[in-house]
Amino acid sequence: MAKEEQMQGALSNLEDYSIRTDLAREAHDMASQRESDESGIQGIENEEYEQDGIITSWIRIEEGNAADRLGKMPGTYLTLEVPGLRSKDSNLQKRVTAHFAQTFAQFLTECQIAPNASCLVVGLGNRNVTADALGPFVVKHLMVTRHLFELMPEQVEQGYRPVSAIAPGVLGTTGVETSEIIHGLVEKCKPDFIVAIDALASRALSRVYTTIQIADTGINPGSGVGNKRKGLTKETLGIPVIAIGIPTVVDAVTITHDTIDFILAHLQRQVSNEKPTNPLDPLNRATVRELQGMTVDETTRNNYLGLMGGLEENEKRALIHEVLSPLGQNLIVTPKEVDDFIGDMAQLIASGLNCALHEAVTMDNVAAHSH
Repeated sequence: MAKEEQMQGALSNLEDYSIRTDLAREAHDMASQRESDESGIQGIENEEYEQDGIITSWIRIEEGNAADRLGKMPGTYLTLEVPGLRSKDSNLQKRVTAHFAQTFAQFLTECQIAPNASCLVVGLGNRNVTADALGPFVVKHLMVTRHLFELMPEQVEQGYRPVSAIAPGVLGTTGVETSEIIHGLVEKCKPDFIVAIDALASRALSRVYTTIQIADTGINPGSGVGNKRKGLTKETLGIPVIAIGIPTVVDAVTITHDTIDFILAHLQRQVSNEKPTNPLDPLNRATVRELQGMTVDETTRNNYLGLMGGLEENEKRALIHEVLSPLGQNLIVTPKEVDDFIGDMAQLIASGLNCALHEAVTMDNVAAHSH
């Protein structure tokens, strides 16, 4: 009994632990789980729909209490979730590219960006670290046109806008803060708005390389792995900054937590003798979405995990974090197929941007405009 009381005392110290995520969708889901009011969180507008395997959500966060509760800046967050992207289905990739181009063009309209407004695309990240090379890889495939408007404007056809691009590298390789580089470019080149692309961190392994987030709140370089740098925002640069991010990493706390939940869901599924969803699979194996969607009853959790089974999600993550971090074991992890995934996602984002930024570029001719 004394040991149990000691355990409960230790767990009570975890209440103030907060889970940080780069995705507004995840922050909204966590906040919604904490709310008892079914009407939703005041000050947040959430619109969501699914079509052709693509889940699209618009989250608009007002200033004040709503932003504080989510831990996100006030603004508009557009999220595209495509669980099937990791299957490398080329037809699905084309549909996602077209949908991304369409929704990003709509996002520009909501931000009151004119069709002829000049754009600076900033590819954040370290090109020598594959999981962090999303930004530089997108810039590599992007169609840049600013020099054409400067040198031969009479030969530029209708339907294009001035676009410039840069991959400034990281502080560790350049010795210069990214914000300082971009601030100098803004002063010299005077773009009307910036599109900043960076790799993010997620609190769910299933969202890695399957989710795209667009936000009008700007971006903080290096935030995905806990490196705090001066942000690229409208307040710091004086022009609108639209951020595009894709989760490429998770930490060991997330993997451990999800593994425990998967095991519990699997055991309950076996105990309840649920019929196979795929009759052709003799092992009755569940998919990730099926395991995530299962509700594990309290009896099963307590039987297999004891006192730990009664912990809330936030408390379980806090406990795992408390154990792993002092040991140096809370690693930042990316899937082993990172090379293929980062290449596919960079090409998808670049092609979508080429279509969204230039009216003359469509899905039918985008291949001719990409590097």
